[in-house]
Order: sequence, then structure tokens, then C-alpha cells
Amino acid sequence: MFRFSLVVVLGLGSCGAASAASWADSMFEEMSKDFGSVPRGPTLTHPFHLTNKTKQTVHIAGVRVSCGCTSASAVQTELAPGQGTAIVADMDTRRFAGNKAVTIFVQFDRPSWEEVQLKVQANSRDDVTISPESLAFGQTKRGSSPSASVTVAFQGNSRLKITQASCESTYVRTTLKELRRDAQEVSYRLTARVRPDIPVGKWYTDIWLTTDNATTPRVRVPLTVDIEAPLSMTPGGVALGQVSVGGQAERRIIVRGAKPFRIVSIKGTDKLVSVRDSSPASKPVHVLTVTVKSPKAGEVSRPIDVDRTIRIVTDLAEQGEIDFKAKAQIRP
Repeated sequence: MFRFSLVVVLGLGSCGAASAASWADSMFEEMSKDFGSVPRGPTLTHPFHLTNKTKQTVHIAGVRVSCGCTSASAVQTELAPGQGTAIVADMDTRRFAGNKAVTIFVQFDRPSWEEVQLKVQANSRDDVTISPESLAFGQTKRGSSPSASVTVAFQGNSRLKITQASCESTYVRTTLKELRRDAQEVSYRLTARVRPDIPVGKWYTDIWLTTDNATTPRVRVPLTVDIEAPLSMTPGGVALGQVSVGGQAERRIIVRGAKPFRIVSIKGTDKLVSVRDSSPASKPVHVLTVTVKSPKAGEVSRPIDVDRTIRIVTDLAEQGEIDFKAKAQIRP
């Protein structure tokens, strides 16, 4: 499956009548990660996602590992009910050869003391290389279908064959082509193509290559892609501070599109807050001016807190609307 790079978590059981071990273990989406056969050299990264579905604050007191080849840390250590985080494990394949299994100990001291054990393992191989080290698509516009390729090589085994390439996500299609087969090396080109309907966000997944060789049964190829939204905004909101009676304040906000667009309407404005576009033309970037204008002297007897949600509606067919907050305070 695709895994979202932010802390995406699944709701699991609550504290209730469960035992101490049960509430801590049940917060985790998974308890182990097998990276399979990997080239010696890259650092392997995996987030163990967890969520707090109890009615109390959960605190991660510490994270330690059983081997110096692996490091692990919590993205966030204190979780209110409903909040999520991840324990991020980094396994340095330069620090070991062959099979290695490492235990990560995650200690909680609230709502009660408990320790959860997570497992990571990998088979670090000198006779396997992947060039480049991963399928890194970078930033990609939603609706496109980009592809990327890596070369996977096996040294000293002329009979080895890759029998299957499978991805954990249905949003990725894979193809294999044999490039070389001789006494020194067997190599393949692995190509991955992302479906155009993949959701917006930063995603991580793995492609697994299955071989007919018992010593290297599976090889992992990591894949990352950052799918841009059809619309984005910088900054994500505007704070205009204090506005004196009879005065006004302005801020600019930039709206970017995956392709040229027109702004067809702006909703949420009123006599205090207005928004104007720099141009009615269809273009990929629009500069909007947000203005907060105070009433005249004598019309304001007390401070007015301005907090508006402004919606920008464009002519883009898919996800063609975007919201932002405009805040200010009018002082008499």
C-alpha cells in the first residue's frame, strides 16, 4: 500500500478494561518491518505509525534500540486523545552484512508505564546493487502519469532470474526488462509508472522483486512520490494585525495551479474584508490582495475581531476550490 509521509494513523482500540500491554500495543498500525534483501550501503527508513484512541494523554518517555546499526525516534512524544505520531526507524546497511534483526523499545510513562517492542530486519548484500538507490519521482502534478526506472544487478550468479515485480500499492504499475546476463552479472531495468488518479500528498511504498534464488528470494526497491494539489496557496492564511478606525491593511497571497486557471468567484468577503485578483486572465499563478477596511470613526465603539474563511473558486474541473483564513482586529 501507499503510506502517507505525514502521520497517517488508524483508529484502534481504547484503554477501557484492556490490560496495560494491550493499550500500548494496540496503538500501533504494525509491529515489524522486513526490508528483505537490499544492497549494502543505503539507509533504510520506515515509520511505525501509532494513534492515541484512549481518553487520556499518552506520553512516550523514550526510544532505544538493540543495535547501533539502527536509530529510532518519535516524531511527537505527547499525544492528546485522537492524536497520532510515528516512531521513525533508520537502518544503516553499511553497519552490517547478511541478515540482521533489530528490536526497537518504545517506553510509555503515561497513562501508565509500558514498553512496546518493534522489529526491523534486512539482508544486507554486497552482491546486489540498485542504481539509483530508489524510484524517486519528486514533485508530480496530479493527473499526469510519470515513470521512473532503476537498474537492479546481481553479481556472480548467471542463472538467477527475477520472476515477479509486485508493488504494495495499486497506484503503481511495474515492468521489467532483462539488460545483461553473463558469468559476471545479471541485470534488469525496473520501470514504475504512477497512475494519474493517485491522491494528493507525499507517498512512500515498496516494489518487491521475487527471484528464483533461495539466498536472495526478494529484493526491495523503495518508491517515493510527491503529488501536487491542483491548487496551492502561499501563505496558507493572512494575519493583518490591528487596524485603526478609518484605516485599512493589505496583504498579498499567491495562488498556484497545476495548469493555467481563471478565478471565477471569491466567497466569504463582506464590507470589512475584500479580495481582488491581479488579473482576470487564465494563468498558472494569481496574486490576490486581501484588504481589511475599518468602518469610519463613530461607527466602532469596541474592538472587532475579524475572522473570515475566504473561498477561491476557479474554473479547474477537479479540486478547483481552495480556502484560506483572513484575520485582523479593528481597534476604536
